[in-house]
Parts: sequence; C-alpha cells; structure tokens
Amino acid sequence: MSRSSSRWGAHSWLVLVFAFLYIPILCLVAFSFTSGEITTQFDGFSLRWYRSLLEDGEIQSAVWLSLRIGALAATAAVVVGTAAAFVLARFRPYFGSSFFAGMTTAPMVMPEVVTGLSLVLLFTHPALSFLGGRGALAIWAAHTTLCAAYAAVLVQSRLREVDRSLEEAALDLGCPPFKVFFLVTVPVIAPALVAAWLLTFTLSMDDFVLAAMLSDPGSTTLPVLIFARLHHGLKPEINALATIIVAIVSIAVLAANHAMLSSQKKRVRAD
Repeated sequence: MSRSSSRWGAHSWLVLVFAFLYIPILCLVAFSFTSGEITTQFDGFSLRWYRSLLEDGEIQSAVWLSLRIGALAATAAVVVGTAAAFVLARFRPYFGSSFFAGMTTAPMVMPEVVTGLSLVLLFTHPALSFLGGRGALAIWAAHTTLCAAYAAVLVQSRLREVDRSLEEAALDLGCPPFKVFFLVTVPVIAPALVAAWLLTFTLSMDDFVLAAMLSDPGSTTLPVLIFARLHHGLKPEINALATIIVAIVSIAVLAANHAMLSSQKKRVRAD
C-alpha cells in the first residue's frame, strides 16, 4: 500500500469517527430551535424553548445546584488528591503504603452503585443523624470521594516528573518544607492541578448514579432531573439547555487552546 493511500485511509477513518461523535450534537443544537414540541423533529425556526428554559425554575435550580456541588467537589478533590499524590510520590515505601495506594485509587474501579450504597448507609444511619441524611452534603461527599482518586492519579504522574533538585535547592537555602511545597512544587505542578480540577468538575456535573442514590426532593441535580423527566417525555427545552452547555464548553476549550499556543510561542521565542 502506498503512503498516499495509507494517509487517505487514515484521514477517512478520522472523518468517520468525528462524524459519529459530533453529528448527534449538531442535530441536538438544530432541534433546540424547533417550534414544535418533539425533540427530534424540526418544525420551523423558533426561540420558544430558550424562553421556556428561562422560565423553568426547576431546571435553573438543578443547574445551579450541580454547578455548586461540582465546584466544591472539584476543589476538595484536588486538595485531597494532591495530598495523597504527594505522599505516594515523595515518601519512601513504608508499612501499609501499598494498601494506601490501593485505597487511593479504589473509587476509580469500584462500581458507583457500591460506593453510593455505602454512603447511603453512612448518611442514613440513626447514630450519624448529625450528618443530615441524604441531600446536597451527601452528594458533595460522594463526588469528592470519587473525584479525589482521579485527581491523585493526575497529580502523582506530574509529581514524578518534577525535578527534585529544585526542591532540594530551596531546602538547602533554608526554606521550610511547607513553604517549599507552596512556592516551588505547586507552581511547577499547576497545570496538573488545573487539569485535575476541570476533570473532576466535569465528572461531578455528569454523575447520575451517586446523585440519584443520595439526593432528596430538595437537592435534585441536573442529571437526576433530566432522567426523571425522561419518563414523562422530554421537551426541546432540554435541547436548548444542552446547546448552551455545548457553547460554553466550546468557548472554554478554544480559549484554553489559544492560551496554551500563545504561551508555547512565547517559550519558543524566549529560547
């Protein structure tokens, strides 16, 4: 097979993969502007469902709750995951270190149903009524438990690549270890911290199993609300909400890529 044929085949396969991934999203965006009430049928251009979305207090409450829980869970997960990653990457092997490493990453491979059931038993136990039972706090704890494992893996991989001589030089100059961590280590691993926060925020926003098991009537997240409405038939206002989310994510990704390319060009010019 010639090189041109191989390249054509690779490009064709890439186009098919992207078409499979993005054509449904483009259809969803198009159907969000329909004037009819069927989510998969275009009956004329209209902004009816965007106006309906602005008037739907239930969806707005679910979105804001998901955003709050996602931001808090991502922040807590990055803090906990970074601490665990630092112990795993910097401390020498000690008794129980393998067990600690396994427990750190266990939520990644543990079925969410098992994690959710264990937390339901925890938050609904009569002896632990001070925890408040099911609700936003329980969902936040569940998402933090799940997301901390992903944050630990990301940060640990970056810590293992950090040049230890930078930290050793700071220590030799009399800088306390705690100060070295925040003034030397954290700036170096900052991209990994940002990536971990974004990943865990997305995981929290997208999670359904844990949120469904731990929610109560006053703390319904967006995935749980969409699933509940699915039984009664979705309206195109869900398409409108999804379109807004797609637009926000696309703008954020483009801005992040532009910032990364700009910083890369500046480094090349500096070299």
